Amino acid sequence: MSTRPPIRSREERLAAGESAVIARRERASVKQALAQGEIGIFDVINDGRESIQRMRVSELLDSAPGIGARRTFTIMAKAGISDTRRIGGLGIHQLRKLRNEMILNKVPINEGALIVMSGPGGVGKSTITSHLRNHPSVWISVSATTRDPRDNERDGYDYHFVTDEKFDQLISKNEFLEWAEFAGARYGTIRNSVEDARKLGKHVVLEIEIAGARQIRKVEPSALLVFIAPPSWDHLVERLTARGTDSPERRAARLALAEEEMACASEFDEVLINHQVEEVAAALLSLATSRKK
Repeated sequence: MSTRPPIRSREERLAAGESAVIARRERASVKQALAQGEIGIFDVINDGRESIQRMRVSELLDSAPGIGARRTFTIMAKAGISDTRRIGGLGIHQLRKLRNEMILNKVPINEGALIVMSGPGGVGKSTITSHLRNHPSVWISVSATTRDPRDNERDGYDYHFVTDEKFDQLISKNEFLEWAEFAGARYGTIRNSVEDARKLGKHVVLEIEIAGARQIRKVEPSALLVFIAPPSWDHLVERLTARGTDSPERRAARLALAEEEMACASEFDEVLINHQVEEVAAALLSLATSRKK
């Protein structure tokens, strides 16, 4: 069996060469911005571009002001990160260790933004969340809930499914950033998980009901509240009535609730109309970056 690499055409070689040049320019631009203090180390780590994710961690740290080769070696050794490790290969435990070592070495770290996304049922919030889930700079908060899981839902991924007793314990220990009751079940955002992700420079996105968004406004004034609106009321009605499993009474209740929720849009900092999921996701990332501490 031949182990020789495939022969590429002239056009393929030219395209690969152009891609390599672009990647080098992107890395050089990021390293320059880092050296000048315009961005932080975790800003680079959370950059979703492939060229940046393929950068060696040692190259990244060595480019940061005040670190240098010697401190880079020490930080990586204590964090358990090999010299060949690339940014995209860092696991969550390594990121936490890296952050701790950076704090000990007095390297500044910018916290990620807290973005609260709400809006009427059926507007497409979950689809937007799914689109953002794998972006390196985003951490999607997983709420705790007392309702039973649906067939396609996974514990710890879609929700943390807990008993009423456990939920009461979390409330009594002040472990929720917010919590609210909706459709006969309770939902809550676990405070420590959100704070931990933000400390790693991640933009945390909460997909929660309006009652929860109001609580966040009180306890986290710096949070950005974003209301997701439909292109039109008729569009929302069509989506809400398209589900054949709802009874006429259930559809009427969902429409009445959606009308109440639409009236709350003025309470939010930003209103994004969900014409295209990709456009809304890009707008959320842009807002998060401008909001970052």
